[in-house]
Amino acid sequence: MHATDSDPIVAIATAPGRGGIGVVRVSFGRAGEPAAQLLMQAITGQTLAPRHASYVPFLDASGNALDRGIALYFPAPHSYTGEHVLELQGHGGPIVLQLLLQRCIDAGSPFALRLAEPGEFTRRAFLNDKLDLAQAEAVADLIEASTEAAARSAGRSLEGAFSRDIHALVDDVIALRMLVEATLDFPEEEIDFLEAADARGKLARIREQLAHVLAEARQGALLREGLSVVLAGQPNVGKSSLLNALAGAELAIVTPIAGTTRDKVSQTIQIEGIPLHVIDTAGLRETEDEVEKIGIERTWNEIERADVVLHLLDARVGMTDEDRAIATRFPAAVPVIRVLNKTDLTGNEPSVNRLDPAAEGDLCEVRLSAKQGDGVSLLRAELLRIAGWQAGAESVYLARERHLIALRAAAQHLEQSAMHAGQNAQALDLFAEELRLAQEQLNSITGEFTSDDLLGVIFSRFCIGK
Repeated sequence: MHATDSDPIVAIATAPGRGGIGVVRVSFGRAGEPAAQLLMQAITGQTLAPRHASYVPFLDASGNALDRGIALYFPAPHSYTGEHVLELQGHGGPIVLQLLLQRCIDAGSPFALRLAEPGEFTRRAFLNDKLDLAQAEAVADLIEASTEAAARSAGRSLEGAFSRDIHALVDDVIALRMLVEATLDFPEEEIDFLEAADARGKLARIREQLAHVLAEARQGALLREGLSVVLAGQPNVGKSSLLNALAGAELAIVTPIAGTTRDKVSQTIQIEGIPLHVIDTAGLRETEDEVEKIGIERTWNEIERADVVLHLLDARVGMTDEDRAIATRFPAAVPVIRVLNKTDLTGNEPSVNRLDPAAEGDLCEVRLSAKQGDGVSLLRAELLRIAGWQAGAESVYLARERHLIALRAAAQHLEQSAMHAGQNAQALDLFAEELRLAQEQLNSITGEFTSDDLLGVIFSRFCIGK
């Protein structure tokens, strides 16, 4: 904990701009109740009853009303931060809120009230054991959720569903570590502690449960981050039409003139709650047009960063030499769906054809008509399949990349520990060490074992006032 983590802090807790209500929040830190009483008297002219809404004037230094609104006082530890907290809810105009904020700072000068940093209120909640680290991150995820499914999953994480599963895994690992340590501490005993306690069975069950948690976390990470989908191909194969069909709106200009799209057009849509960041790009071809060349260069940059590439072809001509040349440049690690567009002009029905995964990097081939909308639902289903989304996954919790990294590392340590289980005394030392490392990885998710540097990175990305 840094010295500044107990400073009295204040911030506007509502989004910038005009609104019906604006909130200024104060957390008093080490200054405690005396400072809270002093600020209440200075701002409202009265002492507030704990956890009661009071309609009061908000006074300036001369005793004139800046605004009128609701004041709420939450004594520690029964507050969001676990400290004494004051919330002033007035009208949501930016000027009046700035005046009220400055008035709080001026009135709080005797106890050095300062502006809060991004995420500092939630950091206080974590440091004061009101939330663990996974729950604190879920606060930001709930605010930033771009789909209903993401918001529901973030809510489950905030309620502690993810943390409870992690704590259950940690408890099981600790119990197994105790058995292993007992065997190491009492080697002269004739009783084999590990065999008698079914240590291998316990380890297998822990690994199975961890695999389940990791699968749920992958789903949650997908809800949070979404999928970057790049539309690529030669000019005039229907990329812009497909973007419009996926989005259900006329976002990109569609003409029969090749090279109409000179720069990328991006749109975020959702399929079963999964955010898809669809990017329409300039057609790939040889050109002397300097502007088009820049657009094509940006297309390849987007392809390098993509999670999925939709390689569009004209269904009337199929895979041409130019298309094969384009396909050879696709990154090997990026899944590619070959989309044969304009099937309405060929007389063929929309369809999905599974291809050999080793064949030119393609996972499958989808025939559709972007203009008519036929077969677009087949493409949506393929995108979900590639993403690994399980339909009806209501129990997932939102997860971040650092959570996935920690879970994978814990799984690797448990796999290594299984190799040493039940062997000689030297192997048991390695068994115990791998279990300890797995426990550390799991604890890092909830913050029981987390560096201050990581905390700084996490909370700096929150909005001010949270």
